Amino acid sequence: MTTLTAPPVTAALETRGITKHFEGVQALRGVDLEVRPGEIHALLGENGAGKSTLIKIITGIHRHDAGDVLVGGERAEFPNVRAANRAGVVALYQELSIIPSISVAENISLGEGPPSTAGIVRWGEMRRRAGQQLIRLGQRIPLRRLAGDLSPVQQTMVSVARALSIDARVLILDEPTASLTDTEIEDLFRVLRRLREEGVAIVYVSHRLEEVFEICDRLTVMRNGKSVLTQTVGESTIDGVISTMVGREQSDLYPPRGTATEEVVLGVDALTGSRVRDVSFTARRGEVVGIGGLAGSGRSELLRLLAGAQKRVGGSVTVGGSPFRGRSVGQALDAGLALVPEERRSQGVILTSPIDENISIPNLASVSPGGVVSGRRIAKLAASAMSDLRIKASSARQPVGQLSGGNQQKVVLAKMLARGPRVLLMDEPTRGIDVGTKAEIYRLIRELAAGGTTVVVVSSEIPELIGLSDRILVMHEGRVAGELDAATADEEIVLTHAYGRSA
Repeated sequence: MTTLTAPPVTAALETRGITKHFEGVQALRGVDLEVRPGEIHALLGENGAGKSTLIKIITGIHRHDAGDVLVGGERAEFPNVRAANRAGVVALYQELSIIPSISVAENISLGEGPPSTAGIVRWGEMRRRAGQQLIRLGQRIPLRRLAGDLSPVQQTMVSVARALSIDARVLILDEPTASLTDTEIEDLFRVLRRLREEGVAIVYVSHRLEEVFEICDRLTVMRNGKSVLTQTVGESTIDGVISTMVGREQSDLYPPRGTATEEVVLGVDALTGSRVRDVSFTARRGEVVGIGGLAGSGRSELLRLLAGAQKRVGGSVTVGGSPFRGRSVGQALDAGLALVPEERRSQGVILTSPIDENISIPNLASVSPGGVVSGRRIAKLAASAMSDLRIKASSARQPVGQLSGGNQQKVVLAKMLARGPRVLLMDEPTRGIDVGTKAEIYRLIRELAAGGTTVVVVSSEIPELIGLSDRILVMHEGRVAGELDAATADEEIVLTHAYGRSA
């Protein structure tokens, strides 16, 4: 009896031995990647592993030094992004290229160009075509609405619809869920599964490994410019992937606990805001207090209330036993309360300004003796911060917008630490940061605690809360639903409190 074997499937996208060298830096060292039609393939690795460089080579932004890129089994060299798009290879980045001042239909039509006759746009036809792509995605977004008025997930869907309008066979998504809520992520995943069923090959780049294990079929891990592992998600574990990415076990990411003293530094009594209701807790010197809860539970607002960034309706706060009645961020800083916000790019740094200016702006008093700004003091402050926090940059004059997400976060942290806060409030301090840089942030937090700083950390990652904190407060609908010893807590009990159910 003859056994028939299915013919091998031609990869939708393949790279073979891709190498790239930049001014003394070997960015890629023979990278192999294969993505099949109808597959969601995760591309994983720390910042600096070479993921972004590989994507830019695939899409025609950079030229590779050696190796081959193949699309549909055919060797391809794209001189620019437009050529890659014409070949059906489209990348959507975390910072979406949505034009907010034009309509949804116009944004979608940017992919193939609006239909026109004698230079006159056929608006009805343009909307019909745009509507077809949204229907294909199962989306009901008003075609005439300005794109700037859409939610983040709707803007993502418009970008995907634009890619489909040019018949994308390979769709590369770079951190697509970074600004989405849990519900919006599920909406996006439904669309990605639909595209997978249609045969679209999807490259999924994310630091959120739980998402990778939920949505992806296979994964490739890069480290130091090389592809070091490719396997199915079913063969993988999160701990194993992390170990491959960083070269050490996940348990080694979290430094030892046990630096808390008996001295209460932060006292919160019946604190109330628009979403936070009657929250009371204390935090001790050298303690790391984690704040958990589902999106919308009030965890971020709690930090903003403490930092003077949001109006307090009721309750009281003490810092070092002294009442804090301030109503502004500046007054909170003077009282020893410093906030590292969740949205670092829009709230934490000035992207177009250099590192040294970003660090010095909230510390003008220390760099302006006699009211005159001292360039020497600014340089000294920046140099010290860059050394202490291991900020990777060409110089202190490099614009913050050119840094990786992890180094941008370190700049935000540096400018707050320069104030010498007694209480450091950190909202999602590792969001969008690779595993290796997360380990550095964890080390910094525990070093601060060991030095006597009280740290309050909001995180949506339960393993992070458990591994980093001494104690965890879990919020539900604006209230503290449970208080846990992190050393004995597990994910199940945290989620039980987060959903408002007694453990």
